[in-house]
Amino acid sequence: MSNEPAMAAPVAGPAAPDRDDDEIDLLQYWNIVRRNRFLIAAIAGICLALALVLTLLATPIFRAASMLQIEREAMQVLNVEGLVPTEAGGAIANEFYQTQYTLLASQSQAQRVAQDLNLIADPHFKEAVDAVDDKLPAVERAVAQRREVADALLKMVTVEPVRNSRLVKVNVDSPDAGFAARIANAWGDAFIAANLERRFDASSYARKYLEERLAQLKARLADSEAELVNFASQQQIISVGEDKPSLAAQNLGDLNGALATAQQERIKAQAEWNQAASGNGLGLQQTLDNPVIQNLRTERAKISGEYQEQLRTYKPGYPDMQRLAGQIAELDRQIAAEIGNVRASVKAKYDAAQQQENLLKSRITGLKGDVLDLQNRSIQYNILKREAETNRQLYDGLLQRYKEIGVAGGIGANNIFVVDRAEVPENPYKPRLPLNLAIGLLLGLMLGVLAAFARHFMDRTVHSGPQLEQLTGRPVLGVIPRLDDGVTPAEAALDLRSPFSESYRSVRTALQFATTHGLPASLLITSPNASEGKSTTAMELAHNIAQLQKRVVLIDADLRNPSVHKLMSLPNGVGLSSVLSGAADIAAAMQRTAGGLPVITSGPIPPNPPELLAGEGLTDLLSALSSQFDVIVLDGPPVLGLADAPLLGNKAEATILVASADSTRNEAVTGALARLTAARANVLGSILLGYDLKKGDSYGYGGYTYYNYGNNK
Repeated sequence: MSNEPAMAAPVAGPAAPDRDDDEIDLLQYWNIVRRNRFLIAAIAGICLALALVLTLLATPIFRAASMLQIEREAMQVLNVEGLVPTEAGGAIANEFYQTQYTLLASQSQAQRVAQDLNLIADPHFKEAVDAVDDKLPAVERAVAQRREVADALLKMVTVEPVRNSRLVKVNVDSPDAGFAARIANAWGDAFIAANLERRFDASSYARKYLEERLAQLKARLADSEAELVNFASQQQIISVGEDKPSLAAQNLGDLNGALATAQQERIKAQAEWNQAASGNGLGLQQTLDNPVIQNLRTERAKISGEYQEQLRTYKPGYPDMQRLAGQIAELDRQIAAEIGNVRASVKAKYDAAQQQENLLKSRITGLKGDVLDLQNRSIQYNILKREAETNRQLYDGLLQRYKEIGVAGGIGANNIFVVDRAEVPENPYKPRLPLNLAIGLLLGLMLGVLAAFARHFMDRTVHSGPQLEQLTGRPVLGVIPRLDDGVTPAEAALDLRSPFSESYRSVRTALQFATTHGLPASLLITSPNASEGKSTTAMELAHNIAQLQKRVVLIDADLRNPSVHKLMSLPNGVGLSSVLSGAADIAAAMQRTAGGLPVITSGPIPPNPPELLAGEGLTDLLSALSSQFDVIVLDGPPVLGLADAPLLGNKAEATILVASADSTRNEAVTGALARLTAARANVLGSILLGYDLKKGDSYGYGGYTYYNYGNNK
């Protein structure tokens, strides 16, 4: 059973799908962080230590806080409308509180506290006081000192509103805990006092203004009332009271009522007279109510009845009958006389009612003229009267307002209260060691990650197989792990199960599928620069191919800085340069190692290697060796800066470009590949040497960490 892992995927497997340039490769980022974990840890440790040192060296700062309650409307001891701000909401309320917060942190507030506590003489502000120029006049110097102290004080104070409430904290930070508490309490007291003073000043201004207005209105009221009285006296206008008509108008009203009554009486009397004037008058109510007439009528009825009774017996001419007829006639005359008196009484009553009505009409006609004349004269009177009333109302209103402001100003309404007074803090507010350490650690990790990414993206060297494959556009035939310090490639190759040996066998397997006929007949191993491991690779590939029972010959084609003879402890007196120059034949130049591997060393270093490599000698040599060996492995010189490698690449059937992990620059790889391509070299792929397995990254093809496969026993 072979121990060789299947490593042909990079060559024979399907091509990896194209990645979008904008796609975020989280695994790549994670690998960057993991590869630079020690750098990140170092930077984080430095930041953590720096945070610790700065925290321990920092001066402890104590914070004292007092809490105030700010109401938009002051407590109403008296309900005096307009003397205090009314409750408002929305944007108006927000503006109010923002104004209060600004006043709390204002220069005037700081100067008031400084003055109340005489902070100019306080040692805490000695530096600010001494900063003022001594050459200033005394007054200006005092003002400048107060301003400097206030500025220094403001730097110690922060205003912190409590969300969703009417409370606000006044925080004072100072190295002196007691001083911080004293400033915090004095700050709230000064703010309340300043608020009361503003209210008192506002009421004083209002009182002064009202006093001036009252004096003006009082004089105007006196003038308007005097003008009204003079006009009334001149026009003989007598006022009987507010909202009452004049005397003439009252008399006219009374006469109109009397006229209506007189008309009713006249109509009634006229109806009675009409009734009395027509007919015999016996149906009149006065007749019916007259006892004399009723007695006479009763007497006549009695005598008339007696006459009718006697008429049955006697003739009308009979004396008794004549006597009775005479009595009846006398009674009729008396009744008619009484009825005439009644009619005369009704007529007199009618005449009197009509006369009274006529008199009232005459009087009313006269009064109408007087009232109209009075109304004409009262137009100006009413104007003057309304002006006087208006002035009186204004005067009374301002007088009442003046009294209310005087009472409210004396009470001293306040809308700011101290909820909690500041106490002397026992523990420092800052520096806070846990927080600073956490910030230092977080900042260090962030800086470390940034440094890792900066290091990665600024580093132009090859780090991984996928990166090398992306640079060359050709498959990576193998990734050779880095050897531990003190271990030589020869020693590592002795352990057939080591990652070093396994990786070269993987390269050999990939080469078996690199061409249609299997292993290439001639294989050039080169690198962009010197000392990148091409010679070790050439030797290991030669040994591994020989293990397949293939005839292999190793040629040191680096005619400028040969190393195969040193690595294999072989003499270098006769070699490739000797064969190419015709100084020796192939048999004389060929040597064998202890393991039996045929080797042709470089031979003496020629003065002009490109001339030897460009001649027909190299072609003849490769042709001759091809008839004897299955594979010819050429250890070539570096590509960049020399013409040797492109010449060899043009002659060899296949070329492998070797790069050193974390050493070979990207530009060197692309430049070397461009030169080889220009020389029409058949570059099969590349090999990455010196890869650090401790990075823990996979090869990059499906995450298969093949180096440790079967090596954990």
